[in-house]
Amino acid sequence: MSTGFRPGAEGGVVVEFDPAEVSILRSLVGMILGMVEPGETGSDPLERALGIGAAKVPDDPVLARLFPSAYADEEQAAEFRRYTEAALRDGKRADARAVLDSVASGRAELSADQAQAWLRALNDVRLALGTRLEITEEVHEELAGMAEDDPRYPAYMMYDWLTYLQDSLVRALW
Repeated sequence: MSTGFRPGAEGGVVVEFDPAEVSILRSLVGMILGMVEPGETGSDPLERALGIGAAKVPDDPVLARLFPSAYADEEQAAEFRRYTEAALRDGKRADARAVLDSVASGRAELSADQAQAWLRALNDVRLALGTRLEITEEVHEELAGMAEDDPRYPAYMMYDWLTYLQDSLVRALW
């Protein structure tokens, strides 16, 4: 089992995963990659060429969490989303690919920039999983009281493991 991230050379970090952990990470990050494919673009050819997207809040609660509204006012939020969501999706795909490209062997030596991409990708995975599981701030109390035969137990343990990884990455960077 991974002991988490540790400081590496020149501000980077190092981590080692066993094959099962690599498989889990690749699966979870791959799901995020699939979810953040390019969104809908406008019907105008210039808008499509510039990547100006639709202004609609996603119906999927996970996507709504990954791409939250920037403003309480619906019109302002829609306008902001229209001009920013495509770039946000591009960034999330790039972060996910950075993880997938560097985790395959089980050992990853990451530069500071790659580590930041991992940090963002791990956060996206945790947000997605947490939304699907309806995780609250009491997650640790819930997990402590949850029986191992509870059908939610494996998913909660995975969420806890991702939290540990993200925390160890933050600590290794700072």
